[in-house]
Amino acid sequence: MKELPLDQNNNNINVLNQALVDELKSMGCIQTPRVEAAFQAVLRHRFIPETPLEEVYSNRVILTKQDQNGQWISSSSQPAIMAIMLEQLDLEPGQKVLELGAGTGYNAALMAHIVGETGQVVTVDIDDDLVEAAQAHLLVAGFDQVQVVCADGGYGYKDAAPFDRIILTVGASEIAPAWWEQLKPKGRIVLPLMLTGAMKSVAFVKVSNHFSSISVKDCGFMPLRGDFAAMRPNEIQIGPDANLFIVSEDELLINRDTVYDLLVGESKDWAVDIEVTGGDVLNGSLWTWLVFREPQARKLIAKGDMVEQNIVPPLIGIDGKERSAGTVVLLDKAGLVALMRPPDQPLPLFTLDKLVASDLPFALFIRQFGANDSITQRLITEIRTWNATGRPALEKIRAYPRNSQYIPSKNEVVIERQWTKLIIEWQALA
Repeated sequence: MKELPLDQNNNNINVLNQALVDELKSMGCIQTPRVEAAFQAVLRHRFIPETPLEEVYSNRVILTKQDQNGQWISSSSQPAIMAIMLEQLDLEPGQKVLELGAGTGYNAALMAHIVGETGQVVTVDIDDDLVEAAQAHLLVAGFDQVQVVCADGGYGYKDAAPFDRIILTVGASEIAPAWWEQLKPKGRIVLPLMLTGAMKSVAFVKVSNHFSSISVKDCGFMPLRGDFAAMRPNEIQIGPDANLFIVSEDELLINRDTVYDLLVGESKDWAVDIEVTGGDVLNGSLWTWLVFREPQARKLIAKGDMVEQNIVPPLIGIDGKERSAGTVVLLDKAGLVALMRPPDQPLPLFTLDKLVASDLPFALFIRQFGANDSITQRLITEIRTWNATGRPALEKIRAYPRNSQYIPSKNEVVIERQWTKLIIEWQALA
């Protein structure tokens, strides 16, 4: 790493950065000296120079680019998940690393610090402007040895293969053939894997004819673009306003107008008699449990002015550039139910960086829309079973080439993608 120019207000920057490092350690995201040293040495503001320092050195995602339709397509990821994934990657000095999704270049610099002068980091992005910006940021930060390539990450980067490690900072629905081929035997790939309605950061080790997971963590990322693009779930508009929608990978079992009529009609609230956090419900163990055991579990979202309409039962509100509120619903031809906080509690608003740390456990309720309570009782039973089972997380994921012959056991489920057969091993599926 080259000697860097002094920053103005350098002491304040170091204080802010150390506070972020301490927060990540206290959360358990940073666990090893190598990752800690990288976060201490690599200053994030060099990669997002137009952002106020207090925001830069907070534990939050910073959005950086939108497409022509207004969809966010690039960001500087939340430091917490960056640290988690770097721990999953388990880098060592001298290793060769491929990163798919260069973004601002910050994550590549962290990895370059860990692998050192004898190692090599190649980072790939699909957009010329992102590549140019990442190159400029890395030069300013003293990491011009990182190779930044404009290419479709779905093809990896054959010119520098094979790699000891591959990491994706975008969501992928499977392991593309090039990543299989370009990873060394016993190498490790870490990627945000899009499963049925859920996304998990999975660390896979390459063993003989398949990949085997050694770590599975909750996460959320923008999807991979290009020839191997991961499909974005549909936002199915509910009612007259586009800012009220259900996120779904397929069509709904009931008509969307029927869904809206139910949401604005009469309702009844039921206590589940357990406590949860919003993270459990929206992204964590409970959400994973429900999407695997209840195929019609979906997320109901309101944005902007629709948040104030209180159509979405109060569970989690996000106070960002655009305010949003969300909950989990279960759809059935018999009706609709939604998860929520106690009826006398208002919708809490969190910034993304404070969501996990600030949301204290609350008593979970179900709001039933319509007169049929059969779906309500089914959902209560599922949630109580999840709680009684110890709130299990996914235990193991294996990935095989799709043409592999594999017969799943009773606690496994197979998800087939274009090139990959994913085997989800989870006692909760038994």
